[in-house]
Amino acid sequence: MIERYSRPQMKKVWSDENKFTKWLDVEIAVCESWAELGKIPRNAVPKIKMARLNMKRMEEILQETHHDMTAFIGSVSESLGPESRFIHLGMTSSDVMDTALSLQLVEASNILNEDIKALLSVLVEKAIKYKYTVMIGRTHGIHAEPTSFGLKLALWIEEMQRNRQRLVEATKMIAVGKISGAVGTYATLTPEVEEKACAKLMLSPASISNQVLQRDRHAQFLTTLAIIGGSLEKFATEIRGLQKTDTREVEEPFSEGQTGSSAMPHKRNPELCERICGLSRLIRGYSVTAMENIALWHERDISHSSTERVIMPDACLTLDYMLSIFTNIMDGLMVYPDAMEANMNKTKGLIYSQRVMPALIDKGLSRQQAYKMVQKNAMKSWKGSKDFLKLLKADKDVLAVMTSEELESIFDYKYYLRYVDEIFKRLGLTETQWKKKYMALEPKQLGPRAL
Repeated sequence: MIERYSRPQMKKVWSDENKFTKWLDVEIAVCESWAELGKIPRNAVPKIKMARLNMKRMEEILQETHHDMTAFIGSVSESLGPESRFIHLGMTSSDVMDTALSLQLVEASNILNEDIKALLSVLVEKAIKYKYTVMIGRTHGIHAEPTSFGLKLALWIEEMQRNRQRLVEATKMIAVGKISGAVGTYATLTPEVEEKACAKLMLSPASISNQVLQRDRHAQFLTTLAIIGGSLEKFATEIRGLQKTDTREVEEPFSEGQTGSSAMPHKRNPELCERICGLSRLIRGYSVTAMENIALWHERDISHSSTERVIMPDACLTLDYMLSIFTNIMDGLMVYPDAMEANMNKTKGLIYSQRVMPALIDKGLSRQQAYKMVQKNAMKSWKGSKDFLKLLKADKDVLAVMTSEELESIFDYKYYLRYVDEIFKRLGLTETQWKKKYMALEPKQLGPRAL
């Protein structure tokens, strides 16, 4: 489990204290609802609201009952007088546990939303800073055409915006409660009690349930976390690739006194990015378990319960940790524009081959003629490490249709960046636009009742 690495805020969400506090919140909300409907005396509510859980006493009862809900109810009841008979009235364990779990997941989601906001803020700053920092684009790991480091980061920004929206939708799906009894028929409750109690908890009542909230809801939430983790893995993988010694266009932060290897003092390894890649696999595994939890026997079994005690907290804790690490990586990222330019020029101008071909076609050659003419010189350059432009200028067939000046005008990387401003504008990556777009998904909109 990732708990030893977790940050305090998320760790608190998944603490036993918070879980059992949420259980008590559900119990009190139901008692208040019963009182409003006249089922229990209104004057009992103030005393019930003073109920407390004694964790030590709960543990003692648990040793005897081997059932955490009955141990919980026993401990809470001991903090009350005669009013204890109203605790858990008409309810089944899952009414409390599932509704409380929804509250925890919403809390966790709001923290993750803040994490994503923090990452986006750093990514936007870096994208704007490196908007025109030219570098080679790579397809299949091979040099393709020039792009900019800012464009690479802008791509990540848009992906994280999609992830943020996915989180909103997944939170909507899980921000529900159920107080419907043993098999969801309200035999010992009423739909009105459920509606009132959920309103007090700032949740929406599930339209229908059996003994549990249906686990497709939880699977959507966990798969959303897995997708977000997958995006972080994608970004981290890119940094790892760009940090390779043979490339060295960027490096993750490396502090003074840090070591990369016990044997080789020169090593500066992308270990933080590698950590993110590994942890992403963990969350993907949790999402598979969440999907397997969808199928339960009849009105429910308990096969999902044991796994959820691991996968729900761990997935949230892990993603919170990953987002924190990657935000720090991007904030302290070392970028080497000179290396980017040097790498771009390694192929002696071959990256401009696609521009040369249509230029020859515009002069009246067929596509096949132009392709063969360009490829012939490109292969000479590739095999002999000769300058591609010089080879073209020495080719009498090329010079028969194009001047040296026309050829030289093609070998200009700025041509590939001429639409950068338009792309950034489309993404809302100007200060005014970004603030407007950035504020569109504030945490308050992730609150349960707002969903």
